[in-house]
Amino acid sequence: MEQRFYFDTSVFGGLFDVEFEEETTLLFEKVTLGQIKSVYSNLTESELANAPERIRKYFESIKNEFKEKVFVTPEGLKLAQTYVDEKVVGETSLDDCIHIATTTLSKVNMLVSWNFKHIVNIYRIRGYNSINLRLGYPTLEIHSPKEIVNHGNED
Repeated sequence: MEQRFYFDTSVFGGLFDVEFEEETTLLFEKVTLGQIKSVYSNLTESELANAPERIRKYFESIKNEFKEKVFVTPEGLKLAQTYVDEKVVGETSLDDCIHIATTTLSKVNMLVSWNFKHIVNIYRIRGYNSINLRLGYPTLEIHSPKEIVNHGNED
């Protein structure tokens, strides 16, 4: 069964980072095998426009059948601002919050990121999810690519 995972911009950049390259490559193999649909937003596209050319070209090379575009909405912007207003993260992390809010509203299976400071961080995740629950939104699973590709591979 195909899963829908929202990839923030750091995942695409992870392909070209020595520290994250191996797990990110394995993650994208799951995408090209049709096991995971790479969900991204118009914010992701905007951030990728400022990324190095090789990252942009890789993103563009992913066949449309393996990815799905979702859009940042006014409701998502309001939810993202709530995360900031309630001090889950600071104002400078608003774009990270927009990714999280967009993922929440798009009802994907999980958000995938290499951003350990503002996104893949247990304290932040608890903050995002407590706000989501209080406001009637679903909780959100947030993981790094490493957690996804190594899941079930332990001896």
